[in-house]
Amino acid sequence: VGPATDVVAVHLDHDVPQAAELPRRLAAAGARAVPDGVTLAVGAYDEVPDVPRRTLVLGGARSGKSVEAERRLESFPDVVYAATGGTRAGDREWADRVAAHRERRPGSWRTAETTDLVPLLAEDGPPLLIDCLSLWLTDVMDAVGAWDDAQWADGGEKALRDRVHELTRAVRETPRTVVAVSNEVGSGIVPATPSGRRYRDELGRLNTAFASECEQVVLVVAGQALVLRG
Repeated sequence: VGPATDVVAVHLDHDVPQAAELPRRLAAAGARAVPDGVTLAVGAYDEVPDVPRRTLVLGGARSGKSVEAERRLESFPDVVYAATGGTRAGDREWADRVAAHRERRPGSWRTAETTDLVPLLAEDGPPLLIDCLSLWLTDVMDAVGAWDDAQWADGGEKALRDRVHELTRAVRETPRTVVAVSNEVGSGIVPATPSGRRYRDELGRLNTAFASECEQVVLVVAGQALVLRG
């Protein structure tokens, strides 16, 4: 089996994605599907949809958004996985989460534990998977003092806006294929604290700005991927 091998998927069940999403997902895995009864011609070329160059995958907690993002790049042997969560000393539950993510990834993928995403986006290289933007935002809000009302009013808000603008500009200009994951928290309970409401609002703004630079935007609900754009 090589790059020119025609791989045809058969015996697909009724739980597969519908419309254009099934051919796109199969193409990402190097395969295609055909209607029942079709006669296959050896050597015939069938155009398949390209993997979108920039994709944003949104979803709530445990919705399957990270699995969906990884699935979209599973046929690429070389992927840079930008993990923005870092490590948390003494937090065993967080360590277990990180370990589960690592075990799920192909062994050939390279992990970069960083929130410094702009240089990665500026580089030419293999596909970049960012997981996730919500943790990136937490780090940036820490850096600009967004949790303190006085610091927020005295330049913190502007500093955050500048960082988000820098990130979205880097996404617009990146030469790489990018799949990014982010949480969708705006549909839940209104946070009880001003800082919680500030984070919710800023994450909504970040998701909106990032999505505007993407060819495809996907919302994952209960493990089901709903294509919002693309």
